[in-house]
Amino acid sequence: MRLRVITLLSVLFFLLLLQPVGAHADSTAPSPSPSAEPSPSAPLERPDGPYITVRLVDAAVDEPVVGVTLSVTAEDGTEVGSAETDAEGRIIVPIPALGSYTVALDEATLPEGIELNTNAEIVITARLNGANGGLFPIGVQEVVSVPFSDRLVTSLLSGIKFGLLVALAALGLSLIFGTTGLTNFAHGELITFGALATYVANRGLGLPVVLAGLLAVVVSAAFGWAQDRGLWRPLRRRGTGLIAMMIVSIGLSLLLRNLYQYTIGSSRKSLSQYVSQARNDYGFIKLADKEIAIMLVALVAIIVVCVVLMKTRLGKSMRAVSDNPALSASSGMQVDRVISSVWILGTALTGLSGVLLAVNSQINFLMGFKLLLLVFAGVTLGGLGTIWGALFGSMVIGIMVEVGPLFGVPSSIKEVGALVVLIIVLLVRPQGILGRRERVG
Repeated sequence: MRLRVITLLSVLFFLLLLQPVGAHADSTAPSPSPSAEPSPSAPLERPDGPYITVRLVDAAVDEPVVGVTLSVTAEDGTEVGSAETDAEGRIIVPIPALGSYTVALDEATLPEGIELNTNAEIVITARLNGANGGLFPIGVQEVVSVPFSDRLVTSLLSGIKFGLLVALAALGLSLIFGTTGLTNFAHGELITFGALATYVANRGLGLPVVLAGLLAVVVSAAFGWAQDRGLWRPLRRRGTGLIAMMIVSIGLSLLLRNLYQYTIGSSRKSLSQYVSQARNDYGFIKLADKEIAIMLVALVAIIVVCVVLMKTRLGKSMRAVSDNPALSASSGMQVDRVISSVWILGTALTGLSGVLLAVNSQINFLMGFKLLLLVFAGVTLGGLGTIWGALFGSMVIGIMVEVGPLFGVPSSIKEVGALVVLIIVLLVRPQGILGRRERVG
């Protein structure tokens, strides 16, 4: 009996000795790491519902283009999502419902030496509760060498277009500052207001872009009148100082910006027409039809306003109030009415700048805020309170922003070059290029 117990215990002991060995052998078996990255050739995960899938291939060498960002936008302008092309040049973006979607390619993410030869957007109609695919019919082609002169001409044209857009907003800001002395930090939100009014009229009311833009300018002018009548005129009559009014404008800017974000969200929106156009060849320059229209409209608006300010009775009244409000009032001029006219005209010009920006690119609740610093730079560079100075300074700023990347300024911070020029000029000539030197004290 004792021998059997000893034998049984020995067997159990031997089995216990074998157990750690087996466990150790299992633990040494190779297993995939949960943090290990998938191989470049691993297929993308297919969603259960409908999704957009697009493949981007370099037509010159028949190879996929990797790491390019593509964004998918719904028919109402809401951005559904974005992704980068994988090792096969493919993206997969889930969509909330069937319908038409616009796939836009971010040309800034294309590899060096490769550019698109036509439009950077395609429209895919999703009809299946699964994969809804498409290929960019544009293809891609290798760029061997682009002459510096061609790039310079293209950048100069882009700079002139951008400078005209800045000039419209700067002209409105200069008119308001010249007559009231107010540095309006909510001016950027007036630009966004014009763009959003165009978007609402185009997408919400179904108006063509041209009619939507005209309506947006009228609504912007009405908003300028209401702003002066409901806010700035009561503050002036109470004798509120310019510093206090400037702080009020900062608060108004924050209020409007948050209202825009709450209303339309933070995603980019686009109009239903003129979103993307191929550039036409005009000899040594290439311009899309909408770019020509933008520059012509901005130029005509600036010329008309300058003629009004120089030749009409309203323009003379505005210049009189700008030079000496007290003397103008003592001469029988209705200063408040003139200032209201300035707010209407200045806000309409600023709203027109937003309209043209909406046609030129996508709409975002921060678009005016991002442009505000350049508008201030243009007005200050040309000379505060001078119309011609605002126009000249804006053109300099616009050209410097677009030409800067040709001379080594990174595209992500290309506005820095224009601001450096502003600092240098003001160190030499504090009153601005066309401003008048004044003695203080």
